[in-house]
Amino acid sequence: MAQLKVLGAGPVKRGITQLAAQFEKSSGHQVGVEFTGAPSVRERVLAGEAVDVAVVPQSAMADFVAQARVVTTTRMTVGRSRMGLAVRKDAAKPALGSVDAFKAAVAEADGVVVNVASSGNYIAKLLEKLGLATPGKTVTQPDTVKVMDHVAASSQNLLGAGQLPEIRELVDKGVAIALAGPLPDELQSITGYDAAVTAASSNAQAAAAFTAFLSTDEARNVMAATGID
Repeated sequence: MAQLKVLGAGPVKRGITQLAAQFEKSSGHQVGVEFTGAPSVRERVLAGEAVDVAVVPQSAMADFVAQARVVTTTRMTVGRSRMGLAVRKDAAKPALGSVDAFKAAVAEADGVVVNVASSGNYIAKLLEKLGLATPGKTVTQPDTVKVMDHVAASSQNLLGAGQLPEIRELVDKGVAIALAGPLPDELQSITGYDAAVTAASSNAQAAAAFTAFLSTDEARNVMAATGID
């Protein structure tokens, strides 16, 4: 039986990890899952690292395809992630159902905490576009975990921005935050994630079986339960 290495990025981590464990039981193959920042995954796959399956945002997968770093016939869409806002667990949840409600929530908050990745950059630019980027309004943290830890520990009225699946995972892990809700549809940022067998895989057949498993209804139900639709 093969030993597969899955390298991924983004909020699909929780679902992919669960599915890897299920695939191990049903196939007999061993699956190791590593998740890190998307730029790091992109760099490592493009460098030809011996990874069997890459799970990345569709923009990164397009780069892999263009540079022949993946087997295109195995490429499949894992799902899409949406963005939301969190507050301290004991804080009142603002309404976020419309653009005006979102603007009011941001205006009333002491700050909006974002990460340094694409999702954080999106929120920072959105605040500028809406005329809400007042001095000191945006607080930057290295990643989503630290964003939510900062919100949980602060006595201020802070909004923490992140991908919905990541926020939900941190709530489940006991971080003292609560999901306020998704961004309104008019302001939403949706990121699609794809998986594919890499050209560097030495276990291409088993790796292709794993990506095929990710396409099943069973797998999609698991991903949906983590917030990936």
